[in-house]
Amino acid sequence: MSDGSAEGVAALPAFFEFEAPREWRTIDLISDIHLAPSLPRTVEAWRAHLLHTPADAVFILGDLFETWVGDDVRQRPFEAGCADVLAEAASRRGIAFMAGNRDFLVGARLLRETGVMGLADPTLLDAWGRRVLLMHGDALCLQDRDYLAFRALVRDERWQRDFLSRPLDERLAIAADIRRRSEARQDDASRHADVDAATAVAWMHAVGAAELVHGHTHRPGSETLAPGYRRHVLTDWDLDDARAPRAEVLRLTRDGFQRVPPATAAGA
Repeated sequence: MSDGSAEGVAALPAFFEFEAPREWRTIDLISDIHLAPSLPRTVEAWRAHLLHTPADAVFILGDLFETWVGDDVRQRPFEAGCADVLAEAASRRGIAFMAGNRDFLVGARLLRETGVMGLADPTLLDAWGRRVLLMHGDALCLQDRDYLAFRALVRDERWQRDFLSRPLDERLAIAADIRRRSEARQDDASRHADVDAATAVAWMHAVGAAELVHGHTHRPGSETLAPGYRRHVLTDWDLDDARAPRAEVLRLTRDGFQRVPPATAAGA
C-alpha cells in the first residue's frame, strides 16, 4: 500500500489529530450547507439542528457559508446572525469547523468570538478507538486541475493578506465575479469531479484510518474504496429547492455511522 508518495498519488499534507473526549457519545458530521440569505429554509434547518441536536458535538466539514470574504463580513446582518447561532450552539456542545472551498477565509477571529474549534484539512478523528480521516474533499479531486491551481493560489498566505487588505465591498464584488466566471467555464469533468480513490486510500493507510468522511462532491453515500477502506460522503443541504429538497446528518456513535435527518426544535 502506498504511503502517499508513489507516482500518481498526491502527497499527504500535514494533518491534525483530534481525540474525542471519553464522555462524548455522539458526533454529528455535516458539510456544504452554503448558508446565504436566499436560502431561508436551509438556514433555519441548520440553526435548529445546531441548537437542538442530542449530539455532544457537531463537526462542520467545510462550505458552511456560500461566501465568506473575511471575518469583518460579520458586521453585515445575515453573517452576524449566523455567528450568533454558532456562539449559542458552542455554549451547549462542541462545535468544530473545517474550511471548504467557499469559506476558506473564515479566520481565527470568528472562531475565537464564537467559541468554535478550528479543524485542519485533513484531521484524523480518534473516537472510541475508531480512527476516521475527516476532509472537506476538494483537495482529493485530482482530475480538476484548474480548480486545484486556483485552490493553491487562494490558500497562499501572501494572496490572502493582499485580498483581506482590500475594502469589504471590493472583496464581495471580487468573490461574486470569481463565482460567476467559475460557473461559466465549468465543464462536465469539473462539475462532477470526484475524489481520487487511490490517493484517498493511500492517505487513509498512511494515518491508520479505515474510514474517510468528506463533503464537497454533493454525492452522498457510503462505499468501499478498497478492502478495509470505506468512505462516507456528506450531502449538501438545500431545503429551498422545491424539486429536490435535501438535508442530512452523518452521525457517529460507538456503534458506527448512521444517516439521520436534522434535529428540530420539537426534537424530531
